[in-house]
Amino acid sequence: MDISIAEAKNRLPEIIRAVENGEKVVITRHGKPVAQITPPPAERRKVRLGGMKDRIKLLPGWDASVDLDHFLAGDL
Repeated sequence: MDISIAEAKNRLPEIIRAVENGEKVVITRHGKPVAQITPPPAERRKVRLGGMKDRIKLLPGWDASVDLDHFLAGDL
C-alpha cells in the first residue's frame, strides 16, 4: 500500500492494522517513497545478561585514584 504523509497522519490506526496483517506500507511525499512500515521480524534476538562475563579483563589498578595535577598535565 502506498500512502501520502498527510493521508497517513489521518489513517494511522488503519495503517497499523494493515501492517499487523502482514502488509507493507510505503509512505510517500509528492509521490516519492520516503519511508516504509513493515511487520517486525518473526523472531527477535533475546537479551542475554552476562554475555560478556569472563571476556573483559581489567588490569590491576584500573580503579586507583587519579592525581588531578598529573591528569591535567597528561602524565597518565
